[in-house]
Amino acid sequence: MTGDDSGRTEAASGSGGETGRPGAAAAGGTDRSGGATGGADTAKSNAAYGKKPFKRSKSHFADRVTADGRDGWPVEAGRYRLVVSLACPWASRALVSRRLLGLEDALSLAVVDPIQDDRSWRFTLDPDGRDPVLGIRYLSEAYDARETGYPGGVSVPALVDTDSGKLVTNDYQQLTLDLATEWRDLHRPGAPDLYPQPLRDEIDDVMEGIYRDVNNGVYRAGFASSQSEYEAACRDVFHRLEETSRRLAHRRYLVGDSLTEADIRLFTTLVRFDAVYHGHFKCNRWKLSEDPVLWAYARDLYQTPGFGDTVDFDHIKRHYYEVHTGINPTGIVPLGPDLGGWLTPHHREQLGGRPFGDGTAPGPVPEGEEVSVAGRP
Repeated sequence: MTGDDSGRTEAASGSGGETGRPGAAAAGGTDRSGGATGGADTAKSNAAYGKKPFKRSKSHFADRVTADGRDGWPVEAGRYRLVVSLACPWASRALVSRRLLGLEDALSLAVVDPIQDDRSWRFTLDPDGRDPVLGIRYLSEAYDARETGYPGGVSVPALVDTDSGKLVTNDYQQLTLDLATEWRDLHRPGAPDLYPQPLRDEIDDVMEGIYRDVNNGVYRAGFASSQSEYEAACRDVFHRLEETSRRLAHRRYLVGDSLTEADIRLFTTLVRFDAVYHGHFKCNRWKLSEDPVLWAYARDLYQTPGFGDTVDFDHIKRHYYEVHTGINPTGIVPLGPDLGGWLTPHHREQLGGRPFGDGTAPGPVPEGEEVSVAGRP
């Protein structure tokens, strides 16, 4: 099955991805992601958050890596490198998908520093501050190799061609759908079907509302430039969360009886909710841990192989609180919340369901990709 019909959700909603690029936020009031921004004057760029209305732009580089290579980028084991920030919810989708589908050997991984400098995402976590495969110090170098003088944001997740060093795509909404459909020949034995054909219409419908009001909604609230704008966005967030809580009260997963792309997309926001969105983005009508259904659902996913083992709370907190100086000018990172609750029993298995459908759980996290002790409960 190809991905020709696999990318409708969010197509008109714009791009996600955590972004940084000289002047990106200062010039337009936001960056291309609602995420972090670097710039020729990083402090000025990051201080732009909350000064102008938030608007999410579309991905500029929307090429696809497909089984038939119709965009010029055929699926090929070892050819591409996935560049992510462990802080970014949009990049985290790709991390979870890659783990569940067993693509670790076929698609190598690069992790950037959660804190950018004036050239944006950087590989300072690697020896000598250079990615060992791509040989570059900044992700912007792959963007520039693709399009000289590209003026937009440098966002993650990004897929880079290791042969040419060029960016292939930063289209986060299509990337995970293609991993689930176009990359099937490279999936591990027992990989789950995260975007099953019979359920796609329902999955798309559920994802559309979650994207608009939750995934993107927390950013609209956090970067609001007026009281009315903030209140409208915050109400949307909690209205959708309450509706989703009712949906999950008697079913283990959002669509069908096993994990799908919809669960991945909701999880990456929920896992950040109490740590950053509740306080930092002022989405504070209630905490995730105060909704019994959503809190149990989130813990169920966190404790499922492929989900929690990709989450680094240290990167998440430091990125949001240190980078968004427009809404947290002191850069102080809070000590809380207590993360121990993520490991407590959730009892969601009583609702039935089969996490991996007819498939199996992914294997252990590859050596070198384990989340640091500082980032775990």
